Amino acid sequence: MPKILVLYYSSYGHLAKMADAVAEGAREAGAEVDVRRVAETAPFEVAKAAGFVADGSHLQLDDPNELANYDGIVVGAPTRFGRMPSQMAAFWDKAGGVWFQGKLIGKVGAAFTSTATQHGGQETTLFSILTNLLHFGMTIVGLDYGFADQNGVDEVKGGAPYGATTIANNDGSRQPSGTELAGARHLGARVARTAAKLAA
Repeated sequence: MPKILVLYYSSYGHLAKMADAVAEGAREAGAEVDVRRVAETAPFEVAKAAGFVADGSHLQLDDPNELANYDGIVVGAPTRFGRMPSQMAAFWDKAGGVWFQGKLIGKVGAAFTSTATQHGGQETTLFSILTNLLHFGMTIVGLDYGFADQNGVDEVKGGAPYGATTIANNDGSRQPSGTELAGARHLGARVARTAAKLAA
């Protein structure tokens, strides 16, 4: 049974919902899954003024050395001007020892994100996450077109071959759709199955 970590940062709750869907897909594929969030690094006044939602649904992961305990890691973070936010970057910036010791080489990595608009930097944000994972030596899994529902223009929807995505609207009012959550579950299942094969 592979052990998967879903590690995320969420300002308004969209990525927390996507993280739960990724975890659900991985569990359905037979994995043991932990869902953890990274620390909020924005000053309290800034977070309050921006209306950030306090996230108490998952435990916080502070020690990057714990990453080595997993066969696969799925990282989720919203976009900040086309890249991962400083909260997630700060966590990975503390993981130099993990990188130096090669503790994640050959493990499975994947990404998911949220943007305000359809063209608000989904793919560049996914790549900013995947770039980090590649530097750690991870084997990358994307949201393949076996998840056919990411195709078509019948509805507003996220999804890219590079990872699962959702679109939140500029005011954060749009929640992840059924299609987007299904994409996150598909990604989680793919990570779990790939990790099981590599571990074997």
